[in-house]
Amino acid sequence: MSPNPTSKALSTMREHGVQALLMGGQACVLYGAAEFSRDTDFAVLASPENLACLQSAMGHLNAAVIAVPPFDISYLERGHAVHFRSQHPEAMGLRIDVMTRMRGVDEFDVLWNRRTTFDLTGLGAVETLALEDLVASKKTQRDKDWPMLRRLVEAHYHQNYASPTPPQIEFWFRELRTPEILVESAARFPDEIRDLASERPLLHEVLSGDLDHIRAQLNAEEVLVRTLDRAYWAPLKAELEELRRSRSR
Repeated sequence: MSPNPTSKALSTMREHGVQALLMGGQACVLYGAAEFSRDTDFAVLASPENLACLQSAMGHLNAAVIAVPPFDISYLERGHAVHFRSQHPEAMGLRIDVMTRMRGVDEFDVLWNRRTTFDLTGLGAVETLALEDLVASKKTQRDKDWPMLRRLVEAHYHQNYASPTPPQIEFWFRELRTPEILVESAARFPDEIRDLASERPLLHEVLSGDLDHIRAQLNAEEVLVRTLDRAYWAPLKAELEELRRSRSR
């Protein structure tokens, strides 16, 4: 990774001992599904000790909280993101977002134990959300997340096409969103897809090979997840709006 603001943020987090996992667009780049992002996003352990380390790292980056909520463990534990803006010369203007809880994603301890470590030239170890967790974190109401989710799983499929492991095949059938690849995979791994069809109804359409029906079912899956995500965020957004009103009084 060439020198850039994200590299500075990553090295600072490591130097200050922050237990954090890279996620968001920068993590997608590492997994081979490039995404342009001006922000750097982290999942962090919400313990007093770790948040003290995070505060120290943000101090080094001369990063202040922007917008709401404030930097407080209670907001992180309820699922809010806390947003910082760096004023460090090597990371000028970089926005750094941190979260602890995400809808449909495991607790931080599980994420940490399942993490992927990338060893990057000139930067060293970068602890990153495992691919399956990154995919889960992208299942939101936001339009931009769905094409990236698709590209993440496609990239993994092509990278491991020749000799996939059973867990990789299972991951594909649970997460692939490309009709043509789903049909191709069903032909390659007929026993595996039948074993999982009861857990993902869409796979019954894949077995039929009807691409139009598969696309319709993929769209239905997406609509359902977007609805669930809007419901999850509704009380959190209401809380943020109340914080904004309180701040303006």
